[in-house]
Amino acid sequence: MTPRLTSDLWVSAYLKRLQLVNIPAFVISKGDATAGAVIIKLNTLDGAARAFHRSYDLDGNRVWAILSEGDEREVDESLTKQRSFDPDIWMIEVEDRDGRHLLDEEGLN
Repeated sequence: MTPRLTSDLWVSAYLKRLQLVNIPAFVISKGDATAGAVIIKLNTLDGAARAFHRSYDLDGNRVWAILSEGDEREVDESLTKQRSFDPDIWMIEVEDRDGRHLLDEEGLN
């Protein structure tokens, strides 16, 4: 079994990776440091957004799946609802006009 990183360590590493390629990102809400779920909101700065969460594919591999997408206000409402269910969620907002989030890169699953 592969050891899992704590949520706060994963978030720190993710933010650093984004910073290295000049993609702005912000912690919207800080969750449980050890095991809080992480949601990434991608804001393309054109009124649209997508939110990703960790999930599993049919082969049992960890993947980033779309939780919500569309108008930014609708995505924000969805995230507010998620936060009401689980106050330990980390929420990170990534801002990139080109839609880059780096979640598909090696090491971020």
